[in-house]
Order: sequence, then structure tokens, then C-alpha cells
Amino acid sequence: MIVGVPKESYPGERRVALVPMVVPNLTKAGLEVVVETGAGEQAGYPDAAYIEKGARIAPDRAAVFSTADIVIQILCYGSNDITGKADLPLMRRGQVLIGFLRPFGSADVIQEIAAAGVTSFSVELVPRTTRAQSMDALSSMGTICGYKAVLIAADTSLRIFPMMTSAAGTITPARVFVIGAGVAGLQAISTARRLGAVASAYDMRPAAKEQVQSLGGRFVELPIEAQNAQDARGYGTAQDETFYARQRELLRRVVGESDVVITAAVIPGKKSPVLITADMVKGMAPGSVIVDLASERGGNCELTRTGETVKEYGVSIIGAINLASSVPYHASQMYSRNITAFLLYLLKEGKLQLNQEDEIIRETLVTHEGEVVNPRVREFVKLPAFAAK
Repeated sequence: MIVGVPKESYPGERRVALVPMVVPNLTKAGLEVVVETGAGEQAGYPDAAYIEKGARIAPDRAAVFSTADIVIQILCYGSNDITGKADLPLMRRGQVLIGFLRPFGSADVIQEIAAAGVTSFSVELVPRTTRAQSMDALSSMGTICGYKAVLIAADTSLRIFPMMTSAAGTITPARVFVIGAGVAGLQAISTARRLGAVASAYDMRPAAKEQVQSLGGRFVELPIEAQNAQDARGYGTAQDETFYARQRELLRRVVGESDVVITAAVIPGKKSPVLITADMVKGMAPGSVIVDLASERGGNCELTRTGETVKEYGVSIIGAINLASSVPYHASQMYSRNITAFLLYLLKEGKLQLNQEDEIIRETLVTHEGEVVNPRVREFVKLPAFAAK
């Protein structure tokens, strides 16, 4: 079987889906790797590095799609809502597509992929289990985003992060508050601590307290309890507006005392909850910074503008998206390792296995043989559930 890696086409995307170091692992499994010329260049992986490891270079995108049995991307049509549709005519029935699909984004897009006859796997849906840990690309990219969010905040802030003692006296450390202690939030805490800031965090999931404290952060506890705070996959669940209103009221003081706030509260398949209102921003000191990692789904701050940096009441509000692409060398390396583990898991004796009794395959398989087959995605696109066998 041939694995094809086209160059990422989303504007500004610098990552590549496979790096040269994993090519021998795929070759050993009986796969041939074809990479579009220049696909890894912006991430620091030239064509020569792929050739050296045994991959073949294709002259253009169409050649990759026409040759490949399995196409691996980072942002597939679905998550790439700007240029991704151009790939649709290049796909063929029976071809396999693996990457970020944003399966709960657009019902029309998912049905278009199904209609093309493509067997698609969405890496966002990899279950958070021990068995699937090596395949969890969402967590890998979240780690990069949490790290980069703190660097952006430090660069934007009018204050330095660490405590310093100098001839001018002692400068107190910056106070960084993280809302949402998932993978990105935890990495943000860790990075803020490395830079010398005092870090604190809040998450409605009680289980997050121990993780925050293990990183040296202070866990902010609020006298409010979420109903069914997390789902079976460990993600936060949506709450009613009464809960969010009370939560905002209780967070107001902590937000107002912080020099930097990083928000990373995302509910899969839902609009991001508003946790910081315009009035709360008004209460922050001039020169403070908010980095909203939930901006792609509307943002946790009322004043966030997706993909933009705005200044309101003297506070910089950064709605950056696709932060993982800003560290393309290691982001590509991490994604590549995850996707290789996933691909090798799908293959048995050189053939693709679609055993839907297997949790990992069942959870990630979105479309197959012209249909949307994932139960959760079928519900999202308003298709009836399959009849029980």
C-alpha cells in the first residue's frame, strides 16, 4: 500500500503530517511513502531528508492523491475550511484519509467526504485510554499550544515574569491564571512556572486539582459544583447558563488580580463557554494579557476576535488560532509519531483492518463506503442511528 503526504494547504500552516524519521518504520511494515515536493520544507524537513530515509517525492498534490491508497494530512477538508474543499475532487472511492477532520464542525462537509466514498479517520476522536495514548495527536498539539500561549503572553505583557532582585530593588513575579486545566492548560502552567511566574488555575473538573498542584500551581476552588463535570473520555461537559453566570461571578476577583489569563476551556462539538465578560476585562490592570485558546470555537472571553489581537480597556486579548503551526519542527515530529502509531495499529499483514468491535477503530472511523458510520457524528449530522444487529 502507498501512503501519500500532500503539502498542507491551509494558509500559514507550516507543519507536515509525516517527518523523515518515521519513514523506515512504515517501510518495514510494507508501506511505500510518497511525499509532495516541498511538503516538509517549512517545518525544517527538506525533500532530501525524505529521500534519504526511503520515501519517494511526488511533483505535485494531484500526483500524491492519484497515487496514494492512504492520504495522511494534518488539516483535512473539514478542519481546513479555507482551501480544503479543493482536495475533494482529488479523492477517490475507497481511498483512506487520516487527519484532523473537525467532525463536529460542518455536517455538510462530513457528508461530502462520505459521498466521495472515502474511508476517513478523525484523529480528534482517538479515545483517551492507555492503549491509545501513543496515538493521541489532539493531546500532542494541545501541549504545543499551551507552551506557545505562555510565550506569546510573556512577549506581549508589559511586565516581566520572574521575580528579580536588582540594584533597583526587588520586582515581584507575574501572576498567571489558567482557566481550563486540560492538556493545553497544564502545559501553560508548567511553562509559566519555568519562566518564573506564580501560576494558578481553575477547572470545573475536581480531578484537575491534583494535576495542577503536581506542577507547582495553585488550584483555585470555587463554592460551585458542576453537574457531570466530565464525560467518559475525560473532557469537560457543557453546563447550563445559571452555572456559567455563577462561575463568572466567582472568577471575577481572580481574573482582576492576574497579569496574564490563559483560557483553554473547550467543550468538544460545542461553542466555547464565555467565562470572562467585557466587565471582567475592564477590571483588569492596564497592560494585562488574555490569551484565548478557545477562540476557534467562539472564545472564552466575550471580547475575543478569532484570529486577531485586540486591545480593550488597556488589556491585550489574543485570539490566536493554529498555534501548533508556529512551532512546526517539533509539532510535526509529535504528530508524525502519533499518526504512525495509529496507522500501524490499523494495518495487519499489510492490509487495513476495519474491525469496528475495536474501540480505537470504532471511535475514530467517521465515513466508510459512502456513509457516515460514526454513531456520535451521525447524531451530529442528524442521521438516524444504525439499527442494532
